[in-house]
Amino acid sequence: MASLSMDCSPTFCVPGLWNPFIIFHSCYQVSSCLFGTYLTQLKYSLYRRPTRLNPGFETKQGYTDIVRQATNQIVMNCADIDIITASYAPEGDEEIHATGFNYQNEDEKVTLSFPSTLQTGTGTLKIDFVGELNDKMKGFYRSKYTTPSGEVRYAAVTQFEATDARRAFPCWDEPAIKATFDISLVVPKDRVALSNMNVIDRKPYPDDENLVEVKFARTPVMSTYLVAFVVGEYDFVETRSKDGVCVRVYTPVGKAEQGKFALEVAAKTLPFYKDYFNVPYPLPKIDLIAIADFAAGAMENWGLVTYRETALLIDPKNSCSSSRQWVALVVGHELAHQWFGNLVTMEWWTHLWLNEGFASWIEYLCVDHCFPEYDIWTQFVSADYTRAQELDALDNSHPIEVSVGHPSEVDEIFDAISYSKGASVIRMLHDYIGDKDFKKGMNMYLTKFQQKNAATEDLWESLENASGKPIAAVMNTWTKQMGFPLIYVEAEQVEDDRLLRLSQKKFCAGGSYVGEDCPQWMVPITISTSEDPNQAKLKILMDKPEMNVVLKNVKPDQWVKLNLGTVGFYRTQYSSAMLESLLPGIRDLSLPPVDRLGLQNDLFSLARAGIISTVEVLKVMEAFVNEPNYTVWSDLSCNLGILSTLLSHTDFYEEIQEFVKDVFSPIGERLGWDPKPGEGHLDALLRGLVLGKLGKAGHKATLEEARRRFKDHVEGKQILSADLRSPVYLTVLKHGDGTTLDIMLKLHKQADMQEEKNRIERVLGATLLPDLIQKVLTFALSEEVRPQDTVSVIGGVAGGSKHGRKAAWKFIKDNWEELYNRYQGGFLISRLIKLSVEGFAVDKMAGEVKAFFESHPAPSAERTIQQCCENILLNAAWLKRDAESIHQYLLQRKASLPTV
Repeated sequence: MASLSMDCSPTFCVPGLWNPFIIFHSCYQVSSCLFGTYLTQLKYSLYRRPTRLNPGFETKQGYTDIVRQATNQIVMNCADIDIITASYAPEGDEEIHATGFNYQNEDEKVTLSFPSTLQTGTGTLKIDFVGELNDKMKGFYRSKYTTPSGEVRYAAVTQFEATDARRAFPCWDEPAIKATFDISLVVPKDRVALSNMNVIDRKPYPDDENLVEVKFARTPVMSTYLVAFVVGEYDFVETRSKDGVCVRVYTPVGKAEQGKFALEVAAKTLPFYKDYFNVPYPLPKIDLIAIADFAAGAMENWGLVTYRETALLIDPKNSCSSSRQWVALVVGHELAHQWFGNLVTMEWWTHLWLNEGFASWIEYLCVDHCFPEYDIWTQFVSADYTRAQELDALDNSHPIEVSVGHPSEVDEIFDAISYSKGASVIRMLHDYIGDKDFKKGMNMYLTKFQQKNAATEDLWESLENASGKPIAAVMNTWTKQMGFPLIYVEAEQVEDDRLLRLSQKKFCAGGSYVGEDCPQWMVPITISTSEDPNQAKLKILMDKPEMNVVLKNVKPDQWVKLNLGTVGFYRTQYSSAMLESLLPGIRDLSLPPVDRLGLQNDLFSLARAGIISTVEVLKVMEAFVNEPNYTVWSDLSCNLGILSTLLSHTDFYEEIQEFVKDVFSPIGERLGWDPKPGEGHLDALLRGLVLGKLGKAGHKATLEEARRRFKDHVEGKQILSADLRSPVYLTVLKHGDGTTLDIMLKLHKQADMQEEKNRIERVLGATLLPDLIQKVLTFALSEEVRPQDTVSVIGGVAGGSKHGRKAAWKFIKDNWEELYNRYQGGFLISRLIKLSVEGFAVDKMAGEVKAFFESHPAPSAERTIQQCCENILLNAAWLKRDAESIHQYLLQRKASLPTV
């Protein structure tokens, strides 16, 4: 798509924010414009003024254009907007008024028709229109908040990615049609007004003494989806980065203290990226702001990054360690976009992964720089790498690069493939190239395409020029076809050397690949041995289906492992002998933590796919008795949770809970309930994880202590530390009654901090009694729960128990119209569906889910629905295949344990 420059000068008027509607007068002067099918230069100018009479906003909008080819029609993007008048004035000539506005609602476009031909040359297009300040958490919308005195008020905020700038003003709403923006906001004088750039003027508004006009500096050239403005009541904390950039974090009134952690992270992050890319941050300021009602986690608007409160605010006394880590990662992610996405922008949504995959990788690099004690790269494997592989093994996955036609298709690719698989293959590529050449290539890319648009191939070309390696050939096998390989390896000792025979085939969640031509990948493979577990003995590029590799000087008693650091995006299946030799490395911890994690996760996935027996994996899990690493335990916990959900469909669910207690009890006893001198961030995370797992499984001593501490917390005798609240809340709810739930709902109502409210919302579904489950589901749609958090409450019910899963699914069907309208088909609908139904394990449920959505279409969640139905069928097959052998193993194991 052509890369053109748009120059936009908008002025927006915002009313008293108790009113959900606005009338705008706005004018765009434009230096790149789309007339019919002809792209020309435009310059936007907007002016908006408030009214309390009209249910929406009215805007006058003007464009200065260079018409390249004569036309009598102008086509623009437009949604939920009614145009009143439009005219075009050629430079130095009279205005020509449009005589018709033809809306193509399905395509979100409008065609302006003129009575005479607009001749080539420069001119100005003016448009008056009415729109709505909506409640949809997209476009220009209102966000409800409560003042410290308890009064409900509204902020006016924007969320334009992917294609919702067109809901705020008619425009050319495509990433490749870039513009500069001169933005002015007319707002109540007691409100904060923010936009992408710094304020250059603030003066009284002549028509109303209660309003002021705030003018912002001109932005760099950028895409419409990055435009942002916010009007509301906020406090802030500020500092300057070492490069002199003004950094502010805006918080709800009275909570400025909660912005200090994010401010510290942001002030460290900007110089880190500047040094890494060797490209300075191009704006004089950056604002990070907490928005009450916000669908995503955060949005990288250039210079004005918007966040959910829980992704930005940290209370020094009441925030848990995992929340600090989450805030650090999200800040790192969004600030990376200021370069990768904003300075250089994807050419079209097909290349969305280029933005999101890269930012999802480098956020970890940034956090590792700021907080090395987090051991964040090990956590990456559990949080992103394995999550991406789980989704990408499905038949209904998709390639990293997805051809996007209609804008409605964009929401579907904001998923674990674009983010987590994208990040994983970038991590693999970085390892393959080496940091020095990778940084060199990144600088070449950003320098060449700054303020422009680029495609995936442009990045590969820069990295190839920097490294001299066949980057495009390698990476095309990872981005243009879905899935990833399973590498099967067997070994043979040949005198003093080890001969390895490698073969690759597509890994499928359902077992064997059934297509005619099995896809192949160019796989960077590292091989380590027990001689030096932390160093690659050999690196190769596997570019064919089978290879033989000779490792020199490997003794017969040494183990050999593929995929050092679990960096290559593939799964490994070892021969029985090779696997047997690796297991002692788990027990004696000689295998590095990330390799212990990768080995266990590969085995679990092979069992889910029916390639090996689940019983074999359970035996390996018992080898982790001496495991000290938080992330390894986190991955074990996740996999045992998946298995527990599966076995909730059987009559021996309690036996798997006994297994969980046996596996987690030793580490639980070592950790205890209270921090010990010298403990750090990861110890706090591990303690919360283990106690939550034991409490949920009904471990007697854990349950008793959780109840005691909960009682003291509620009575104010001894407030629970933030790191213990989730496990304690979960434990007492899981094994509690209606009184426990009532107390929890009271704590929710009293909570002043959104993190605490979310913490409670996520565990409410643990309750087991049917009438209490219904109470929680009703609560999910109440005014007490923010719209974006309803999904977590319903998903928590579905994941809490077998009965909860059935109740949540019925609740969704009964309330589908309200839920669908609330989220307008965005990605929250996909998340709701996924959380609610994929835990089923009966064939007929896949048919029921499919039938429901055939009669209740959710276009933006179509692929998610297919994936959920596939997972239900896979669960059912897994259960039929392995349930009996798992049951027998658990019974035999129980019989062999000593009685106490």
